[in-house]
Amino acid sequence: MTLLEKVRSLNALLQSAAGKPLNFREMAEALRETLMGGVFVVSRRGKILGAAPSPHFPEAWLRQNPADELRFPPETNEHLLGIAQTASNVEPGEVLSPVEAAFADQTVTIVPIIGGGDRLGTIVLARENQIFGDDDLILAEYGSTIIGMEILRERAEEREVEARSKAVVTIAVNSLSFSELEAVDHIFEELEGREGLLVASKIADRAGITRSVIVNALRKLESAGVIDTRSLGMKGTYIRILNDQLLQELESRKY
Repeated sequence: MTLLEKVRSLNALLQSAAGKPLNFREMAEALRETLMGGVFVVSRRGKILGAAPSPHFPEAWLRQNPADELRFPPETNEHLLGIAQTASNVEPGEVLSPVEAAFADQTVTIVPIIGGGDRLGTIVLARENQIFGDDDLILAEYGSTIIGMEILRERAEEREVEARSKAVVTIAVNSLSFSELEAVDHIFEELEGREGLLVASKIADRAGITRSVIVNALRKLESAGVIDTRSLGMKGTYIRILNDQLLQELESRKY
């Protein structure tokens, strides 16, 4: 394939995503097909987001951990993060210690993933019996740009979800009366975690409030989708927090 055809194949993957999250494993596989070598997409913290090793790569190294927990050792990741620009055709021992044995007899190229002025991760390329040429480096750096954009998009989406989650909690807590807010504080102090079994009458007696205040407070939070409750009759009420922002919001109201 010509360089243009290879670029088009990467573009096709990007276009097929059509606004959906880009699969890093598929991106690694697309780069492997165009570069004819193994590809590892590594996060800033060393987690392997997507892997497409060459046919002769020692797969046992990849199977040491579950697929969603694959990562380079901290020492190796420090080496990778220390590379500020593409380092082409280097010996594995120079950049991948102490796991260089897995890349024995291969030529390695390291491509930083940068976006928004921040280091977001690294692409590790490995190839047997052939160095990476200029066309390969162009494709690799183009791939790193695509991956960087996707990581930034995911971060923005996470911030948006967090903002929505916080807004829902704020509205729910604002809907509580002073006595209901006091009741909720007692409830979650008693809960000591994200879920558990509570007896409303005991909390009411201990806090000096009526049981109906507790029931109303729980009803408001549940209708907002912030918690889930299930009555267990005489045993009490099982409560589970659905929104991670709730405890933080309640804590902030104490001051």
